[in-house]
Amino acid sequence: MSFQAYLDTIETRTGLTPRQLVAIAEEKGLDGPDTKAGAVLEWLKADYGLGRGHGMALVHVLKNGAAISDKHVGSSGTHRDDSATLWLDGKATNPATKG
Repeated sequence: MSFQAYLDTIETRTGLTPRQLVAIAEEKGLDGPDTKAGAVLEWLKADYGLGRGHGMALVHVLKNGAAISDKHVGSSGTHRDDSATLWLDGKATNPATKG
């Protein structure tokens, strides 16, 4: 599953866009490069029932922002992403998925 697919699934499961979850995490002090994954994972599991895989995708965004390594961009693997920039404003508004 790609990073973007993880974020889209998080939105489906929580009803919140990744950007909204980032804002909540900021309010809780769970953002920035020194963010501890365990604290974020505990919060996401307790409040939204999210597991480790989905939680780690959001941890990446909290620590690094919307940029991801271009390692999988354009690859044919299961973790393939179309862009090195993640869309955080909701899957319905993602220009990459517009026909």
